[in-house]
Amino acid sequence: MRAELIFIPAPGAGHLVSAVEFAKLLASRDERISISILIMKFPFDSTTGALPRNLKKEAHERIAFVDIPDLDESTLTELISLPMISFFTSFIESQQAPVRNIVTTILKQSKSGKLGGFVIDMFCTSMMDVANEFKVPAYVFYTSGAALLSLKFYIQNLKDSENKESSEFKYSDPDLSVPGFISPVPVKVLPSVMLTKDGSAFVVGITRRLREAKAILVNTVRELEAHAIKALSDEENTPLIYHVGPIINFTTGGATTDKERSEEDLVCWLDCQPPLSVVYLCFGSTGSFDAEQVTEIAHALELSGKRFLWSLRRPSQEKEKMKPPTDYEDYNEVLPEGFLERTSGIGKVIGWSPQVTILSHVSVGGFVSHCGWNSTLESIWYGVPMATWPLSAEQQINAFQLVKELGIAAEIKMDFRKDNFTNIEPTEVLEANVIERGIRCLMDGESEIRSKMKEMRDKCREATVEAGSSYTSVGQFIEAIIESIR
Repeated sequence: MRAELIFIPAPGAGHLVSAVEFAKLLASRDERISISILIMKFPFDSTTGALPRNLKKEAHERIAFVDIPDLDESTLTELISLPMISFFTSFIESQQAPVRNIVTTILKQSKSGKLGGFVIDMFCTSMMDVANEFKVPAYVFYTSGAALLSLKFYIQNLKDSENKESSEFKYSDPDLSVPGFISPVPVKVLPSVMLTKDGSAFVVGITRRLREAKAILVNTVRELEAHAIKALSDEENTPLIYHVGPIINFTTGGATTDKERSEEDLVCWLDCQPPLSVVYLCFGSTGSFDAEQVTEIAHALELSGKRFLWSLRRPSQEKEKMKPPTDYEDYNEVLPEGFLERTSGIGKVIGWSPQVTILSHVSVGGFVSHCGWNSTLESIWYGVPMATWPLSAEQQINAFQLVKELGIAAEIKMDFRKDNFTNIEPTEVLEANVIERGIRCLMDGESEIRSKMKEMRDKCREATVEAGSSYTSVGQFIEAIIESIR
């Protein structure tokens, strides 16, 4: 008998792609597992809907993609009028009824399977209610790291045991003693959402639900976050933790013909550069800067004299804050006059960026990154040291972890903020000399950062092979699923 798993990723490329990769891993490891991935789409996001079609090309035959129907017009209008955090919570909750109907249909059509449980994204904890209705376990797929999970439990504990809100820390100086971190955590690197009253309540509410999960599957490696994983295991009232990473998408996911052609041109340019000579700048699928900050980055690159590959995206308009950036038709409209001509021998400016292709190339010697967790794992996998420039979400705490806890990144800035999700004031423009200093430190060929990153690369790769820590942890989860349907 097969175990039928229902995957419910959160909307957004990073969450969906990771969930699909994890589903592929499970299906390839054990023929007794079949998976249905339920796709929800934000009304203002034009990208998520295309991703399943691209990913289907490489998906396992026992993985099915099911689109959750769009909301009716009246419900959508009501939701869009809500503040952003309320909108997000209400939107996920509004998907419960269609998810319930879809799962009922899947079970009716299944001839040889039994429902083994729900694997839900860390932001979709309200779907535990649906899992409970079907009387099956709910597992959480946690797309960030174990240290961040430990921080969330710490914030929730403060609220429930001492009635302290994390938003109260906004104007305080003392560092926090978080069990999942070796070093004291400065308040300035807490995620923006934790520093507002509504955001604090949002985090605490979701984290309380995380404790109800049968287990939490963290996209991390024991050797990478040994201290945080032990802290989570030692804490009372936390679910079983499986460390199942690094979960990485190693393909471009069915890029269009134009993008495939651009990727060929890009690889050709990289082939012409010396080994470890190029610094790669990319700020994620939602990362972009205004013209003033772009000018400072350009000046920093010229001052450094380093070879560079810069993924430069156009910000969405103010009224379209949640829409992803787009590519420029002409970079001269935002770059300093003459920049492209002056740097034509050593640099290349691009839009959309095939990140895995770039990080895997021998000429790339450093990565100026927003420190999103997926990008972090990709950089570690290829042994490319990082320079930290976080923007939003949990990226500030990731930057702190990379620089202070792990020593595999140089600091450009750890507490930079450009977050459309909260009302936290954005950070002022980062000046060229600060950026240049970080780039020079990053590209130092003999640095301790570089040697530590190579060591971590080897450990993370070893974790995924047979008898490795992540391989074993994934196997233990599979056996738990099979046992639950017997």
